[in-house]
Amino acid sequence: MKTRFLTGILCFALVYCAVPLRLDSQLAARVDAATTAAIRAVLIDQQAAWNRGDVDAFMNGYWHSPELTFAGSRGVTRGWEAVVASYRKNYPDATAMGHLDFSNIEFRLLGNDAALVLGRWHLQRCSDQPGGVFTLVFQHFADGWRIIHDHTSADDQH
Repeated sequence: MKTRFLTGILCFALVYCAVPLRLDSQLAARVDAATTAAIRAVLIDQQAAWNRGDVDAFMNGYWHSPELTFAGSRGVTRGWEAVVASYRKNYPDATAMGHLDFSNIEFRLLGNDAALVLGRWHLQRCSDQPGGVFTLVFQHFADGWRIIHDHTSADDQH
């Protein structure tokens, strides 16, 4: 009788513990999907802004902070103002900007309010077609997901 009682309690405990775990994993999957969709929307908005020749709208995807960092072939640029100034200098008009495409995008969530995004970029311009890879660190703020660090490199694989 004691064995049946203990077996019953053990079965109840297993069921009781397993249901919340399943619900937690379902919730996590929904959160992951919602998070990646929100971050993907930032990238889509940036691509559309770039392709209209609108650097200011493109920069809406970045954290407007002096702590923003951008690493590229010219080294590390710190601060939103410096990053936007660099974009304006290097891409003064729509012809210099060309047509931007992102591809091979991968998401890795780093917690509830941070994510790492890897991908490829490619520009189509009359004079050339540069491309490369990027690593973005996104953070979630009250006004949405923003890039807090961007490491973009050119390569020959486009």
